[in-house]
Amino acid sequence: MKTVRVNRRLAGAVLALALLSGWSRLPGQEAMTPQGAPDETALAAFDPEASTEEYLGKVPPDKRARSDAYFEGGYWLQLWDFLYGLGVAVFILKLGWSARMRDLAERLVRFRPLQTWIYWAQYLVLATVLTFPLTVYAGFFREHKYGLATQTFGPWLWDRAKGLGVGIVMGGILMMALYAVLRRAPRSWWVWGTVVAVLFLIFSIAIAPVYIAPLFNTYTKLEDPAVRDPILSLARANGIHASEVFQFDASRQTTRISANVSGFLGTERISLNDNLLNRCSQAEIEAVMGHEMGHYVLDHVGESILFFSLLTFLGFAFLRWSFDRVLARRGARWGVRGVSDVAGLPLLSLLFSVFFFVLTPITNTHTRSNEHEADIFGLNATGQPDGFAEVALKLGEYRKLDPGPIEEWIFYDHPSGRTRILAAMRWKAEHPRP
Repeated sequence: MKTVRVNRRLAGAVLALALLSGWSRLPGQEAMTPQGAPDETALAAFDPEASTEEYLGKVPPDKRARSDAYFEGGYWLQLWDFLYGLGVAVFILKLGWSARMRDLAERLVRFRPLQTWIYWAQYLVLATVLTFPLTVYAGFFREHKYGLATQTFGPWLWDRAKGLGVGIVMGGILMMALYAVLRRAPRSWWVWGTVVAVLFLIFSIAIAPVYIAPLFNTYTKLEDPAVRDPILSLARANGIHASEVFQFDASRQTTRISANVSGFLGTERISLNDNLLNRCSQAEIEAVMGHEMGHYVLDHVGESILFFSLLTFLGFAFLRWSFDRVLARRGARWGVRGVSDVAGLPLLSLLFSVFFFVLTPITNTHTRSNEHEADIFGLNATGQPDGFAEVALKLGEYRKLDPGPIEEWIFYDHPSGRTRILAAMRWKAEHPRP
């Protein structure tokens, strides 16, 4: 139930195992008659709201307070990350560093695309160094403080270095294509820039599970038939053509549970992290995989590509409107010649960040709606409402379980724990079973 922002995760599980393993007595479950049939009186009295409260009450107050503090602190962290990024961009422009990096690239080579790549490499390294204090706090110290990280500093830093390398290569490809468009289409660059960005997005989603994810974790085939076979069975039943399920060693980095069906255009891969396998019951694994498989069956990857393509188009339109206005006032001081000048990249980045930061509630609502649809699909596919509720509690270790409605609308890109558990209990109320 975790998302890689544009790289959606989708996988599944099977109802047959639940029927074979029996229906364990969990909070909110109906009473049974001696013959094993549902007690009609108990079924009529089943209250999804009360059962939801019972589940939420299983979390001790100290753990609830810890989770709330972590998640609410993340609200401020989003703001500081946004402001810090803006400050870095202005800093690089105002000190003339961006123009100097462009000049160095032009002295080193005459081939324009290669000049763009050299500038990009310099800019990304510099921005990474300048933002490192906030990165190390948010990604290392804070995660360890709340017991969510397992890496020591050396391996954590090595993962960041690999990420920087991927950014230099992949980002360089995007920048060369983008600035080629900016140079050749001085009036319609914002339209063609959208096309380049969307094509790059699709390309990234397609190659990520095969070429990028293995740089950070080791992926091996899941050999346990008790877990693997039900997942593949449900995948086939829902039109997902997969012959293998992979597991990866996320426990070397985090205590969080996750799974995904990642990839696009033939590179799809069903994967579970080892925390999910080690910390969750069979019913919980089935519930998670049913949810993840729902993303694939409901084509949330394609839907999200269309959604973010539209936002990217609007974002480039905003750049078209705002870039020249800012440049007319400050461009001469910064040494930026125009929109096709790579030295203006910090300004493009700054304006794009402003655009998407303002739209945070909109993008969160889109993702949260898809997650809710996948929740319902998973419940229907696996019939594991109690397993799903237990997973929601585990996700509540780092997500505030019971926010207010406005708080959830603004800050949550997944439904809250309360919302998810209530949905599961309502499903259970409508699907009584022996």
